Amino acid sequence: MQFVRFNNDRLGLLTDDDGVIDVTDRLGLETNDPLKEYAKEGLDASEFADEDPDYDLEEVRVESPVRRPGKVIAAPLNYENHVREAIADKDIVTEEWFTIEDKGYFLKAPSSVAGPEDGIKLPFNDRRVDHEIELAFVMGEEVKDVQSDSVWDAILGYTILLDVSVRGDQDRSNRKSYDTFTIIGPRIVTPDEVGDPHNLEMELKLNGETRQQENTGDMIYSCADIVEYASIGMTIEAGDIITTGTPEGVSAITSGDTIDAEIENVGSMMVEVTERDLAFEDIHVEKSQQDD
Repeated sequence: MQFVRFNNDRLGLLTDDDGVIDVTDRLGLETNDPLKEYAKEGLDASEFADEDPDYDLEEVRVESPVRRPGKVIAAPLNYENHVREAIADKDIVTEEWFTIEDKGYFLKAPSSVAGPEDGIKLPFNDRRVDHEIELAFVMGEEVKDVQSDSVWDAILGYTILLDVSVRGDQDRSNRKSYDTFTIIGPRIVTPDEVGDPHNLEMELKLNGETRQQENTGDMIYSCADIVEYASIGMTIEAGDIITTGTPEGVSAITSGDTIDAEIENVGSMMVEVTERDLAFEDIHVEKSQQDD
């Protein structure tokens, strides 16, 4: 199955011909985060999969699949070629490189989550901000101290995630947590339709030019490894987002850019980059004027 959240917190099933079956009322979903509610309640929408669609996909506004995950858990430097890239470019990593085993995962603010149609809004016009394409997944049930072999049954489905990153020496969770810096979508695809998550081609184009292209089989730590490690320190809940790291090819984005991201068997999305109405240095200027 393939899920979308659309039109102000409706949950839909996608049909083969890009129709949308609205299962919100059919399943009795009541919150403004219907996919997270679906996961927590252990519901099954498959009985509605053969019904006639209520909408065409092009008629609806697609939102981030999960509105506000409890956590966004991210793996640092999880592709060897990106490790080499980061070592060579100190704008990417200002300290010695590390992996999950060295210093663990990091967290992104749930408020940074947005959908493809929301776009990326840059808070700075004087600092480097990069794109990073990643395979991500939504947890379908709660796990704690789970062994990697047992993780697979707890995954609800996979999606594309853009981990937008300000470069600098601040903590990762700071510079990766601005609003719209976690673009997720456009859909969640269940494991039976994705196949092997470690054999998927992914590609990111910036203004039509390929910048990142990799097979997920080149991850250092698998999807299940990341969940196993993270679950040692915290309870991972249904609806949490796990993201698996980016390959080489990260580069700066600026207002007016267009990003096209695609992962095999998962989908594709187009995201526009704009600048916030009030840039960060403008806030400092206003504060200084007030202080005067």
